[in-house]
Amino acid sequence: MNDLIQIIILTLIAGLAMPIGASVAAIENIRPRWLEKEVRHSVIAFGGGALLAAVALVLVPEGIKELSLMTTAICFAAGGISFMLLDMQLAKNNTSLSQLVAMLSDFIPEALALGATFAVSSSAGILLAGIIALQNLPEGFNAFREIRASTHYSKLLIVGALAAMALLGPVSGLLGYFFLTDFPQIKAGIMLFAAGGILYIIFQDIAPQVKLKQHWAPPLGALAGFLLGIVGKVVVGE
Repeated sequence: MNDLIQIIILTLIAGLAMPIGASVAAIENIRPRWLEKEVRHSVIAFGGGALLAAVALVLVPEGIKELSLMTTAICFAAGGISFMLLDMQLAKNNTSLSQLVAMLSDFIPEALALGATFAVSSSAGILLAGIIALQNLPEGFNAFREIRASTHYSKLLIVGALAAMALLGPVSGLLGYFFLTDFPQIKAGIMLFAAGGILYIIFQDIAPQVKLKQHWAPPLGALAGFLLGIVGKVVVGE
């Protein structure tokens, strides 16, 4: 199997983890109070931990390799400010889509990186695809719950939209393979911009949703999500 076919298949599988997670979130008749409380908050925390791991272990370390300190700071700050402005606009429209924005901001740059990685090492690309898929499962779950709570969209429409968004994976992966391999600075700038935006969303929208009175398990989800990133980083590094 050549690299192009592998990139398309792996990025598509990683992207389809989003609607799979959303489909699980659509189940409302299994102990609803338990699902709405501790499990939901734990999954939100896990998704936040996975996003934080993506920032700390993938996006920032890979981004700073190719850029000067000044350019790094500009790209990172621009991401945070841009996402703040987007958050303000969403607030004006009384729509909360922070989980969806964070998920796509994580998925697209990592898919770009996956495509570029395949030009160097197919095994590292396969491992990266697995890590992305594991991150997208809880993020898809959280995005579904957030969209469902803040809009009147049907379950089927939300899951279908996330499935359509999975197509961004192959597109981003192929772009990374054909174009960003020869332009590492552009890829680095995209990753740092996304990292700044994700970090803003984590502390503005995701982390505040984790706390649950008289329950102490949800924060462990953040630890588990970050641990997932550490394991993935070590495995890919090897």
